[in-house]
Amino acid sequence: MRNIKIEIEYDGTDYCGWQVQNSPVSRVRSPRKRSIQETIEKILQKILHEKIKLIGSGRTDAGVHAKAQVANFPLKSQIALARLQEGLNALLPKDIAITGISEAGPDFHSRFSAKSKVYSYTILNRLHRSAILRNYAYFCRYPLDLNLMRREALTLVGRHNFWAFCASSGRGKNPRKSIKRIAIAKRNGLINIEIEADGYLYNMVRNIVGTLIDVGRGRLAKGSVKKILLSRNRPSAGPTVPAKGLCLLKVKY
Repeated sequence: MRNIKIEIEYDGTDYCGWQVQNSPVSRVRSPRKRSIQETIEKILQKILHEKIKLIGSGRTDAGVHAKAQVANFPLKSQIALARLQEGLNALLPKDIAITGISEAGPDFHSRFSAKSKVYSYTILNRLHRSAILRNYAYFCRYPLDLNLMRREALTLVGRHNFWAFCASSGRGKNPRKSIKRIAIAKRNGLINIEIEADGYLYNMVRNIVGTLIDVGRGRLAKGSVKKILLSRNRPSAGPTVPAKGLCLLKVKY
C-alpha cells in the first residue's frame, strides 16, 4: 500500500470548509455547500476506481482559503503520480488545484506529523472597498496603529492558554498552544498578519486579528492583550473577523 501526500491550493469562497459535512440536506433549506475534502475524494475515486479517504493536516472553515493545504491517503494503484496529478487538475473545479504530489513514508500523517502551521490574514485598510478583493480581504476603513499592534502581538508569542481567543464551540481541546511568531506588515493598503503556531483553537486566528484591530483603532489600550490573554475569557477579547481574509499558507513538517 502506497502513502500518497498531496499539496492543495484552493479558493474557499464557495465551500463549507475542508471537512466533509455529515448533516443531511434539508428539504426546506437550499442544499449545503460542498467541502474541499469530498470534492477531491470524488475525483480521486473517478480516476482510480477505488474508495479514497483523504487525511487533512487540519480543518479550514467555510470561506477560508489555502495556498498549501496538505493531505495524505493510502493507495493500492501503481499509477504514476505525475499522471494522477494531471488527471486531478483536469477534472477538479477551477478553484481547487493540486500543486504537489509525492509518495511519503509509511509513517507520514498529514496532521500528526506536522510541526507547525502558518496562517495569514489580509486586511484591506483604506477608505474605499474593493470589488476584486471582496472574497479575500476584510475591509477596514479606520486608521490602524501598526506599531502598537506589533507590540501588543508580542505578548502572544510563546506557549500560553488561549481560551480568551477560542470560540465557545471549540472548548473541548487543549487550550495551551505555542505561537512561534506573529508578523504584521502593510503594503499598498493591504495589511498582512502572519501567525505560525504548533496548533490552533477554533477561530483562534480570527479572534486574535479582531483583537489586534481593536488595538490599532484605539479601542483597546496598551497592555490590553496581555490582560485578555491572562483572563482566559472570550468576551474580553475583540470580535471574530470574517473567514474570507484567512489563508493557510504552509504546513511545516
